[in-house]
Amino acid sequence: MKSVFILADKAWAGSNLLYKWQKSLGNYIAVAGQDNSVKIFDRHGHQWTELSIPGRCVGMDWDKDGDILAVIAAKSSSIYFWDASVNKTSHIDSGMRDQMSFILWSKTGPLLAVGTVKGNLLIYNQQTSRKIPVLGKHTKKITCGCWNNQNLLALGSEDNTLSISNHEGDTIRQASLHGEPAEMTFSVMKTDERSGQGENTVSLSVDKKILMLFNIHDPDNRIDLTFQRHYGNIVSYRWYGDGYILIGFSHGYFVVISTHIREIGHELCQAHNHKESLNSVAISTALNKAASCGDNSIKIHDLSDFKDISNVVQLDDETKGLDQLNWTDDGQLLAVSTQKGTLHVFLTKLPILGSSFGTRLAYLTSLLEVTVSNQVEGESPVTIEVEVEPTFIALGPYHVAVGMNNRAWFYDLIDHKPGFKKLKDIEYLGTIASMCLNSYYAAALFEGKVQLHMIEGKDQEEKKQMKLFPDDDRKGRILCHALTTDFLYYGTDSGNVVCVLVEDWETVSSYTHSVGVRKVFPDLNGTRLVFIDDKNGGFLLSPSNATDSCFELPNFSPTITGVLWDNWHSDRGVFVAYDDDKVYTYALHKTTIYGPRVVLVGSTALLFSQKPLLLHNGDLTCQTASGKTSEVTLSTHSFLKNSTGTATDSPPELSKQVAQALKLKRFHEARGLCQSSGSSTDWAEVGGACLVHMEVELAIQVYRMSGNVGMVLSLQGIQGIEDMNLRAGHLAMFLGDYNLAQDLYLSSGCPIVALEMRRDLLHWDSALMLAKRLAEAQIPFISKEYAVHLEFIGDYVNALAHYEKGMTQNNKFQEHDEACKAGVARMSIRMGDIRRGAAQAIQHPSRVLKKECGAILESMKQFSEAAQLYEKGQYYDKAASVYIRCKNWAKVGELLQHVSSPKIHLQYAKAKEADGKYKDAAQAYESAKDWDNVIRVLLDHLNNPEEAVRIVRETQSIDGAKMVARFFLGLNDYGSAIHFLVLSQCNDEAFQLAQQHGQMEVYADIIGPEATQEDYQSIALYFEGEKKHLQAGKFFQKCGQYSRALKHFLKCPNTDDNLAVEMAIETVGQARDSSLTNQLIDYLMGESDGMPKDAKYLFRLYMALQLFREAARTAIIIAREEQCAGNYRNAHDVLFSMYTELQAQKIKIPAEMVTNLMILHSYLLVKIHVKRGDHLKGARMLIRVSNNISKFPAHVVPILTSAVIECHRAGLKNSAFSFAAMLMRPEYRNEIDSKYRKKIEAMVRRPDTSELEEETTPCPFCGAQLPQNELLCISCKNNLPYCISTGRHMLKEDWSVCPHCEFPSLYSQFTLLLETETTCPMCSEALSVKQVKTITDCSKYLQAEDLDQ
Repeated sequence: MKSVFILADKAWAGSNLLYKWQKSLGNYIAVAGQDNSVKIFDRHGHQWTELSIPGRCVGMDWDKDGDILAVIAAKSSSIYFWDASVNKTSHIDSGMRDQMSFILWSKTGPLLAVGTVKGNLLIYNQQTSRKIPVLGKHTKKITCGCWNNQNLLALGSEDNTLSISNHEGDTIRQASLHGEPAEMTFSVMKTDERSGQGENTVSLSVDKKILMLFNIHDPDNRIDLTFQRHYGNIVSYRWYGDGYILIGFSHGYFVVISTHIREIGHELCQAHNHKESLNSVAISTALNKAASCGDNSIKIHDLSDFKDISNVVQLDDETKGLDQLNWTDDGQLLAVSTQKGTLHVFLTKLPILGSSFGTRLAYLTSLLEVTVSNQVEGESPVTIEVEVEPTFIALGPYHVAVGMNNRAWFYDLIDHKPGFKKLKDIEYLGTIASMCLNSYYAAALFEGKVQLHMIEGKDQEEKKQMKLFPDDDRKGRILCHALTTDFLYYGTDSGNVVCVLVEDWETVSSYTHSVGVRKVFPDLNGTRLVFIDDKNGGFLLSPSNATDSCFELPNFSPTITGVLWDNWHSDRGVFVAYDDDKVYTYALHKTTIYGPRVVLVGSTALLFSQKPLLLHNGDLTCQTASGKTSEVTLSTHSFLKNSTGTATDSPPELSKQVAQALKLKRFHEARGLCQSSGSSTDWAEVGGACLVHMEVELAIQVYRMSGNVGMVLSLQGIQGIEDMNLRAGHLAMFLGDYNLAQDLYLSSGCPIVALEMRRDLLHWDSALMLAKRLAEAQIPFISKEYAVHLEFIGDYVNALAHYEKGMTQNNKFQEHDEACKAGVARMSIRMGDIRRGAAQAIQHPSRVLKKECGAILESMKQFSEAAQLYEKGQYYDKAASVYIRCKNWAKVGELLQHVSSPKIHLQYAKAKEADGKYKDAAQAYESAKDWDNVIRVLLDHLNNPEEAVRIVRETQSIDGAKMVARFFLGLNDYGSAIHFLVLSQCNDEAFQLAQQHGQMEVYADIIGPEATQEDYQSIALYFEGEKKHLQAGKFFQKCGQYSRALKHFLKCPNTDDNLAVEMAIETVGQARDSSLTNQLIDYLMGESDGMPKDAKYLFRLYMALQLFREAARTAIIIAREEQCAGNYRNAHDVLFSMYTELQAQKIKIPAEMVTNLMILHSYLLVKIHVKRGDHLKGARMLIRVSNNISKFPAHVVPILTSAVIECHRAGLKNSAFSFAAMLMRPEYRNEIDSKYRKKIEAMVRRPDTSELEEETTPCPFCGAQLPQNELLCISCKNNLPYCISTGRHMLKEDWSVCPHCEFPSLYSQFTLLLETETTCPMCSEALSVKQVKTITDCSKYLQAEDLDQ
């Protein structure tokens, strides 16, 4: 709130002022103090005139139009009038003898009511000068009163009465009061229904304590409202709105009440606005505001929300406090008088006047002050003091013009202080409606004409440089105009929009609209213009291309008052249209595949009383009623704050922003939003928009970023196309708008593309129509494709016609013609022309066609023709099945050799069986793989059980097996019957049969591994009953009843002893039951019957129980027994198997076992080497055996004899001599074979002690040199691993192992040995040289040897 002026006069000092604003216009304020005068000031504080009166002013009032001020003075019976329109003073004599105290003009007519000190009343009609004196209206001084709209007059007097009179002065109602009345107002009480009675309630304060509401139609039911004591006295009150009253109290409170009968007595709102006291309240309905004054401050509230204090003004120098508060009717000015006799006037609402050019603004900041600013460019504002209160402001690049009525003042904007200089003022030929400026010219619109003139020309030039438009009155009245850098635009009431080139003042273009044009808004360059017509429609016009480019703006609100173009980037084509509440953003899409169009982007709400002045990149600068500007960011540009790449909005919000950016053609910003956090849908939106706007390069980037490879490739394919229509056609096709694409293709230089598109889309009707126009040669091919489509959807009539149209009769297109013929054949059959269709199908080379036609005929129940076609097409299965349907068995038989389908064979077989041709039937069943029926026919009709049995065994058929079993049962061949019953899974029947006929062994054999525990138990119980202990035991063992099994095994007679004992051992091994084990051991040791059994059984028992150490000891004993008996191979095998078993169980092998195995193995090697003729190796092994001869008691002499002979042969004479000497002992001498005795004796008599030195080789552990056959290293004391081929100790570098038993051998010797032998000398498994591999790293074998020892 701005202070406009302060009035103070010496004569007024210390007195309370009486003042009144001029009604309706508010241009004058009349003020009276203690002196005998009334001073009249204009709204800028300049004294206009002064009325001298004989005494102090006691009352004054303006009439309803604000034309005449009436004044009454003390000590005078005259009434003084001042006419504002002519500035003249006059007076009349009231004719009253007493002093006047009250004056009031009627609200509706020229009636003036004057009251006197003695209670008399005068009603004066100012028009007719008629005076109606009413004496004795009251008995004391009339102090207050009011008129209503029906010209009823209410008066209050010091005699504590209220009177209601009509305009003739007749009393209608009278009421006595409880105190003195003050401040009387007529109003309408708030009711549920709108009453047509007008202002029927008088409100008045009684004794400053009670607010009384008096209804003139219901005088008995008056309403007295009292308030809380601490509020103080009622100072002042005002009605407002729909029956609400604002009341101010002396202690600083104000209260709002409603006069609705249901709400009466309730305070709607209460505020302690001023601490000490409150002097006055005022309400402005124009502003929708309330004001209160007190405590040196004025507070302004919003009527819609009293809590909202919009302004507080402190008047600190007013020490005596404030007095009365009054607003002008228009709410622009608020006057407050003070106790010390000054009057302050504040500006509360400015006329919203402003203009913009480019980014510069000019707007009214006070009644006589215009501010020019440019916030976008950052220029400092310039304030211009103007001479009059302007009604318009115009701004150009270098000038400002302000004016009112027919005058305009021009100011030049300059760079140095104060920033402006006054150029001149010009009077025009009429009242200026609006004005526009550019760099050099001003254009003023008045009385339907536009005057265009230079701003800064000399006077003579100015006459020349001036022109009036239109030249001819017949062209209509101009209603609006606008000026750009180069053009003047104006719109007329006849609907013309005319563009004039300012330079030579010639009309450049004219567009004729159907109705009058109210407003025009060109953009900065003047290339485009928005106009609003008399029907409140909005249109966009491009004057440069006026023929086809006037678009109606979509969703254009009829309340819109103005349009602003965004001047951020002149070519953007973005503008806003605004009304009082909202701003609508529009965008022109100039180049799209749909052609140019305008879209509504969105709307933004405006605050109360804001007028948009400037739009720059989505920021709208608005002018407010307080003379300031405010920035509003358009909701349609909210994406700009996020395009920096830091989007934090939710996905729906982001999608909305992307859509806004696209509508405003801000593709790069939209892409930025998508990059920050866009979904695939957002990317698709951006890509689609780029296609619509034909931004191919950008679209490629977008689709590449979103990973749409197909679209990128498609767009790269059209990048080089210059023809815009062709390019747009491709883009429309990519967007799926095929009709548009076709139109664009047809208007391009390459219309055939439209046909290609329709063909690709399978739009055959369109394709055929296009082909007739563009490429007749294509018709047959399109017809054929169309026919295929029609056939697919079942439109056979049209399909046939199109197949026939598709024939080219050209050898070049033979394949195409054949496809058409095939179609004709199919369609003919479909249409019922079977003969033609079948004949064509038979002639046609295609097998597939015959099948298709056959299927169609079959579905039409034409079986014989269908079968014929199938047969011709070599579809024998289908043919046979159709022949079967028409019972043509002879044909089926002919085709049977070609038929693979079992179903057909089966049908044929059934037919043959029914005819009694069983052999054919059996064959057919076999071809159909229906084995059960084959078996049935073989057994029941052909009596061929051998074949039936063969088939059952091959096919494992359960039902077949049952049939065969029944067959054998009929022949009393129980064994076979049981066999086949088991095969058919009839185990119970088989068991009963076996039981009845004593065939249980057969049953037991057959059931084998298939049986369940119950089966085994039944068999065991049966054998138990039959006292067949071995079998009983066997089956008890199978069903897990080990103790019963063992009992039976031990009961077996000694004849089948061996098997029984073996089975007993197996049973105990499975049972793992110590009592059973002990029972068996007792039996084997002979505890039970005194007959110890063979040790091998004990060995097997220990093995079965996995008691490997005991088994090892037993094995050594068995081996020893075998050795003593001379069974060296058996002894070797027992030890070897035990050795490998212990090794597998990772149990330490006894040294005795190792030694015995080594000696036995050495003995077995002798035979091999001697057989191969390698006498030295044989001799060495015999020396080792002879040194342990005690282990071979059964063959001492033969072994020693062999040793002598072999040593002699090998040149080991000394060794031969020592063994010969041993043989000469008396216990052996007689047993020597007579063949060798003499030779041996001779050897002993003549000893030759020469000996071949034994070769040395390194120890595999420590490397010390040892004789080849030495198995104990004297250096490292290790037992050395021996070679199973030679018996020598192993060498590290010549290591290999048998792949079966993993015993080591010298690789060189092993391969040598395997040249003649085919088995491993240790494990006797078959072996070849290829299987033996040399081992480079033998450390793991040496470690194992180490452990074993």
